[in-house]
Amino acid sequence: MKTKKLFGVFALLTIGVLFSAVMVSGFGWAYPSLSDIKLGASKPPVNLNADASAFNQAFVEVAEKVTPSIVQITVVAKVDQKELQKRLGQNPFFQFHDFETQIPDEQEGSGSGIIISEDGYILTNNHVVENATKVTVGLHDKRTIEAKVIGTDPLTDLAVIKINADDLTVAYLGNSDNLKVGQWVMAIGNPLALSSTVTAGIVSALNRGRLGLLKDQQYGVENFIQTDAAINPGNSGGALVDLSGAVIGVNSAIATKTGTYIGYGFAIPINMAKSVALDLIAHGKISRGYIGVQIREVDESLALSLGMDKPTGVIVEKIVEGGAASKEDVKTGDVILKIDNLTVDQPNQLQSYVAGKSAGTKIKLLIFRDGKNIEREVTLKPKDEEKTEVVDNSPGKEKEPEETISNEVSFDNIGLSVKNMTSREKETYKISNGVIISKVKEHSTASNQGLGEKLVITKADKKEIKSIADLKKIIEDKKGSAVFLVVSDDEGNSRFVGLKIPK
Repeated sequence: MKTKKLFGVFALLTIGVLFSAVMVSGFGWAYPSLSDIKLGASKPPVNLNADASAFNQAFVEVAEKVTPSIVQITVVAKVDQKELQKRLGQNPFFQFHDFETQIPDEQEGSGSGIIISEDGYILTNNHVVENATKVTVGLHDKRTIEAKVIGTDPLTDLAVIKINADDLTVAYLGNSDNLKVGQWVMAIGNPLALSSTVTAGIVSALNRGRLGLLKDQQYGVENFIQTDAAINPGNSGGALVDLSGAVIGVNSAIATKTGTYIGYGFAIPINMAKSVALDLIAHGKISRGYIGVQIREVDESLALSLGMDKPTGVIVEKIVEGGAASKEDVKTGDVILKIDNLTVDQPNQLQSYVAGKSAGTKIKLLIFRDGKNIEREVTLKPKDEEKTEVVDNSPGKEKEPEETISNEVSFDNIGLSVKNMTSREKETYKISNGVIISKVKEHSTASNQGLGEKLVITKADKKEIKSIADLKKIIEDKKGSAVFLVVSDDEGNSRFVGLKIPK
C-alpha cells in the first residue's frame, strides 16, 4: 500500500516536471511576452541608393503638392435622348450600360477639374459639364461650392467653370511640347467616385488622333497624349502631371470595351488647353481661326509619287471656297511641311496648333510644291466665314449630253478597272470630269492604297482625267509612280493617292 502511494506521488511529480518542460519549451501551448516577439527579417532585402530613394520621393511629393489643386465635380445635366441613344455602342472608346427603362431627362454625373487661378477658375472637360443645370465642386479640404459654367469648347472637349472661394491651391501648368514618349507621368483625379486618387505610368504615345471621340469629326481636334497610367470614369477633367508636379495634360478618355480602364488613357495637351481656357475666360466662347483646307497624311507611296525624299508633312486635298487658304497661293496637291516653326507629320498636329490661334492671326506655311520648298503666309479666318463649294446647276447652264458607259477597261498592273461616267453621275458627285472605279483586285497595289469601287479618279499626275483614254495614256507612259486625285462622295470629299506603276 505504501509502495502504491509512493508510486503515485512519483508519477504526479514526473507529470508536473514534463508539463513545466513543455510550457518552457514554447510548443505553442503558451504565449511569449511581447518583448520576445520578433516578426520578419531584420533588414529589407534591397538597400535603396540615393537615386532610387529620390525617384520614389518624387512621386510622394507630387501627390502631396498637386492633389489639393484637383477638385471633384458633380453635375446634374439634361439628357439629350436622341444623342445618347445615337452614341450608345457607336464608339469603341465609350461604352455605356444598357438601360432597361427609359433614360431619365436629367442625370447626375461626376468628373474632375484643375484649379488654374487664385480667383476660382477651374479647367475641366466639356463632356463633364455639357448640358449642366447644376454644377457643384468638392475641394480637397472638404468644402463644397456651387460653380458657374464660364464657357465650353466641344471641338477640343474642354470647358472652364468658376467658383467663389479663398485659399485655393493653384496648379502649375507646364509645357506639353517638351513631352517625350517613355517619360514618367501621374494621373490625379476622382475616378469611380474615389476622391483624390493617384496613379502612375509613362507617356505611351504622342499626337494620337483619329480616335473618333469628338462630336464634330470635320473640325474636332484630336491630338492626345496617350498614357498607361490608370484612368477611369471620373478621372475626366483631372490632371496628368510630370515628376516636377507640372500639369502637362487634361485627362479625357480611355480605350475600353468594358467601360473601365484596360490599358490606355488619353489626355489633352496642356498647351492647347491653356489657349482654350484663356479664350473662354476672356470671351466666354472660342474665336478660333481656320486655314480652310482638307488635309491628309503623306504616306510612302504618295511621297514617292510626289518626288519627296521621305514621307513627311500633310497634303492639301481640298481648298475651302472663301476660306483663308483660298485667299493666298495655297493649292491642292501642296504638302505642308511646317506651320510656323512646328514640323507636321500628322493632320492632327496641324489642327491642334491652329486650334490655339485666334481668327486674324497670321501663320507661315512651309510648302513642298513641284520639287521645291516655298513659304506662304496665311491669315486665319473664323469658321463661320468659310463657305462650302457649290456646283452651279441653274437653268440655262449647258449640260453635257448623256453618255453611254463604255466597256470596262482594266489595268492589271495596278489591279484597277474603270468606266467612263455619265453626266448624271458627274452631277451626283458634283464634279465636271473623271472616271469611276468599277473593280479593284484584292491585295493589289490599288487595294493596298485604299482604292475601291465607286471612287472617282479626277486627276492623275496633275492632269485632268476626262475619259478612260486619258488615264490609260498616263498609266502606260508613266514609270515609277503616279499621284491620283480621287473623289469619294457627293460632298466632293477628295484625297490624293500615290500608286507605284510596275513596268
